[in-house]
Amino acid sequence: MKLVFAGTPEVAVPALDALIASGRHEVAAVVTRPDAPAGRGRRLVASPVAERAEEAGIEVLKPARPRDEDFLARLREIAPDCCPVVAYGALLPKVALDIPAKGWVNLHFSLLPAWRGAAPVQHAVMSGDEVTGASTFLIEEGLDSGPVYGVLTEEVRPTDTSGDLLTRLAFAGSGLLAATMDGIEDGTLHAVPQPADGVTLAPKITVEDAQVQWSAPALRVDRVIRACTPAPGAWTLFRGERLKLVQATPAVDRSELAPGELSAGKNNVFVGTGSHAVELLWVQPQGKKPMRAADWARGVRIVPGELVGS
Repeated sequence: MKLVFAGTPEVAVPALDALIASGRHEVAAVVTRPDAPAGRGRRLVASPVAERAEEAGIEVLKPARPRDEDFLARLREIAPDCCPVVAYGALLPKVALDIPAKGWVNLHFSLLPAWRGAAPVQHAVMSGDEVTGASTFLIEEGLDSGPVYGVLTEEVRPTDTSGDLLTRLAFAGSGLLAATMDGIEDGTLHAVPQPADGVTLAPKITVEDAQVQWSAPALRVDRVIRACTPAPGAWTLFRGERLKLVQATPAVDRSELAPGELSAGKNNVFVGTGSHAVELLWVQPQGKKPMRAADWARGVRIVPGELVGS
């Protein structure tokens, strides 16, 4: 088939690579979000998908909005059979959905109908799911509600951050998306409607959502920190400034600390929660680089009984 691939961040690159390498289909163009400012200089930078496509000599389309007439006209000229999508980052209007004969097929990082929305992996980690996965489905105007072509499952490991889990799903999912394109092309694969039961939503995790509530049990605190790593980054307040919590682990043998109470030794930093404590391993003070929590604690000279949190 002639394909137009839509995707933007690094997590979409493995799927693009898999489609290019398959040799069975032609990736005629790539659709991605416009260049965005990055770094201290706020210089405009192309998306990872755009950079990979340019390396491969593939035409790159960067519409400000996917309903822009210039973009739609070019898409009609290319006349793709199908448009595979991974984390494109913009809603596709019906006028765009109707252009490819076999539609737009999304690789979504959950077992649909669970975790429909922008942050399925973060919500799976935050909710303590033991198993998640990826699904390919035909995009329709509803939110991740289209019929499903295929799925794969992936264990959520006890120490997984969202970044860890998403990386594994991106590579495993690239094979699923390529196989889905093959099945659509040869007519052996047919989309099955999603069940009405089991729908859960996964809206974007905001900076406010990432603030740790120390009155929660340690298990919940651990999940929030892992779910918000690397983005948007779990955090708390310390002496009126934000302290980013890069890595922590439950400390089941420490239960004497009040919620938010700090205890710093020579090589350890513990914080009380609604149950047992958690040990802070890596933190990032405001305006500084990540550092070992014990080094941070020595530098700030924690006072006995001092608290973190609002």
